[in-house]
Amino acid sequence: MDDSRIRNKKISVIGAARSGVAVARLLQRHGAMVFVSDREPAEKLSKSLAELRASDIAYETGNHSERVFDCSLMVLSPGVPSDAAVVLEAQRRRINIVSEIEVASWFCQAPIVAITGSNGKTTTTTLLGRIFSDAKKKHVVAGNIGTAFSNFVLELAATDTMVLEVSSFQLDFIEKFRPKVSVILNITQNHMDRYEHSMEKYAASKARIFKNQKQDDVLIYNADDEWTLKMIRQAHCKKIGFSTSKGLREGAFVENEMLVTFINGHRSEIIAPLQISIKGKHNLQNAMAAALAAGMMGVDSASIRSTLRNFKGVVHRQELVREVNGIKYVNDSKATTVDAVWYALNAYDEPIVLILGGKDKGNDYSKIQELVKKKVRAIVATGASAEIIAKAFAEIVPVHRVETIGNEKPNVVSMEKVIQTASSLAHRGDVVLLSPACTSFDWFEDYEERGNTFKQIVNGLMVE
Repeated sequence: MDDSRIRNKKISVIGAARSGVAVARLLQRHGAMVFVSDREPAEKLSKSLAELRASDIAYETGNHSERVFDCSLMVLSPGVPSDAAVVLEAQRRRINIVSEIEVASWFCQAPIVAITGSNGKTTTTTLLGRIFSDAKKKHVVAGNIGTAFSNFVLELAATDTMVLEVSSFQLDFIEKFRPKVSVILNITQNHMDRYEHSMEKYAASKARIFKNQKQDDVLIYNADDEWTLKMIRQAHCKKIGFSTSKGLREGAFVENEMLVTFINGHRSEIIAPLQISIKGKHNLQNAMAAALAAGMMGVDSASIRSTLRNFKGVVHRQELVREVNGIKYVNDSKATTVDAVWYALNAYDEPIVLILGGKDKGNDYSKIQELVKKKVRAIVATGASAEIIAKAFAEIVPVHRVETIGNEKPNVVSMEKVIQTASSLAHRGDVVLLSPACTSFDWFEDYEERGNTFKQIVNGLMVE
């Protein structure tokens, strides 16, 4: 990249979490005068602020002062809402706004494989990274998965691969971000609170992943997903689908009980779906997407097959924590959407005590009501959305509300009460499933802290 766009320019970074610190350092390294601003109090950002001080990067906490607008470019961390006051004011002042992944992409020599979707993107991103690792193909996995793109971009050579999990929030403020291979796993209702309760606006955000792709780039898409099919009509690159319900002229599908890929006239039998280590229809779709992306980047079928047989899944995604007194406790803390809960419920044949709740995002719980009626023994409704959940399910199954106990984060005491309640409702042979359908921000900093707290408490349960 030509550094003239940023060298000696004032650039404000909004958000001092991992991505904000990483992009601030990247910009400073290329000569920018960087200022980082975060509304959170300093005591919640101690690690990040220490890193900023070590790099001699100016910052403020507790509010966004007038100084943030004294810039030629504003960079948003993914956690900053597009309707935040600081963003709206910057737009009013006609300040150019971009996301962290946009900035990082300016310096990336390696081809980018970018994965988005309402559900499954972390599993698919992790799986693709594992395929590359097993195939000894040099790569980096980053993005929304938890590690900032900006941290690694300068380490990559043109012969490496950048594997990115990308959220709609990150895509909202891209300009030139251009993946070599983009993947849309699905587009289902999510983050309605951030998109004015409009599926059209949310879907349009997801579709930005292929905005800058050219004819020699590739878009891998879910040929079974209605919204995805609607949005990809706009794409000007090569399109390759995957389907669990039908055969395709090109792409990934099931034929004669075998996952098959057909790319550029070459047919490969990858693996029997029953041999894939991660189970469920949704994980078959994830495996198809990863197999196509890996194949497009030159990984052979034998290597893909080996990884699909042995990949054990992702932490906080349908993770069996422990069986205690004949009851299985499963951590699905990353299930922050109703659709993710739908997938989780379909993964178990045993009766389920379902833990739902957190910070609601405008969820439509009617989508899982019939499934809950068939599979769920009882619901434990938690946190800020407990009342909403109780109203949605009270006429279908017993619902037990656990009100917030205290205001500290992490709210371990509240989670202890949740698990105690769920355990008392479960019978031997049941599954206690933490699959919240909501974000964790009422009780925890993120879904990881919520899931880790759940696991810690479950691992401390007494055997009778």
